[in-house]
Amino acid sequence: MQFRSPTVGLLLLLAIWQSAVELLTPPRYLLPSPLAVVQAFWHQSGFLAHHALITSGEIFAGLLCGTLFGAAVAFLAMALPRTGRLVWPMILVLQTFPVFVLAPLLVLWLGFGMASKVAMTTIVIFFPVASAFADGLRRTEAVLLEAASLTTATPWQVLLRLRVPLALPSLISGLRVAVPLAPLGAVIGEWVGASGGLGFIMVQANARMQTDTVFAAMTILALTSVSLRLIFDRLVQGHPHWAAEAKSQTQFSS
Repeated sequence: MQFRSPTVGLLLLLAIWQSAVELLTPPRYLLPSPLAVVQAFWHQSGFLAHHALITSGEIFAGLLCGTLFGAAVAFLAMALPRTGRLVWPMILVLQTFPVFVLAPLLVLWLGFGMASKVAMTTIVIFFPVASAFADGLRRTEAVLLEAASLTTATPWQVLLRLRVPLALPSLISGLRVAVPLAPLGAVIGEWVGASGGLGFIMVQANARMQTDTVFAAMTILALTSVSLRLIFDRLVQGHPHWAAEAKSQTQFSS
């Protein structure tokens, strides 16, 4: 039931698209019809699946690395305040760089293989995860910190047993934003330089004016982004104790 409205909207969009192509008859290389895109899927299914697997490997590797790296940096910035005051401004400066600027450098440094695409995806995932988790760690309520100061808990115990659990909702929010962006990082890297992947297909097909193939690759990427978001939301809903634990765990070691 919850997917009814999006599905109706998508079907309406496809109907308008198909009608516009039939009425205006633009050249196929400018705007293929939905039927032409479906035909591209049908005739190139094996080819598209092969390159989709390449991009999927880059996406999942970058998603894992970006999540771990972002959470670790945020944690260390809070655990080591002096280091955090030095490192965090540099991270904020790097965050202002457009990813298109970094992609050519990563390909130059890491080559045309998988490493540069994983690095690009890691960067895209890193910033929202690190920013959200660090913000959650900083926003621990003062009354709870005052209560902790009255116990024998060490700063590390306060960080691990109070700040981190209470920051889990912020980390989840950051991941909810970052996860659908993972395909973007992989494809940007493939656009700049690659020997395989959906971004590579899009560049090659666009150069040959095979716009139906470009749309087919774009559709796979869109479905991948939506699927990642739905899977993540389902995992969070399947573990309600993650959020409950963030609100209730306030015990300290004596």
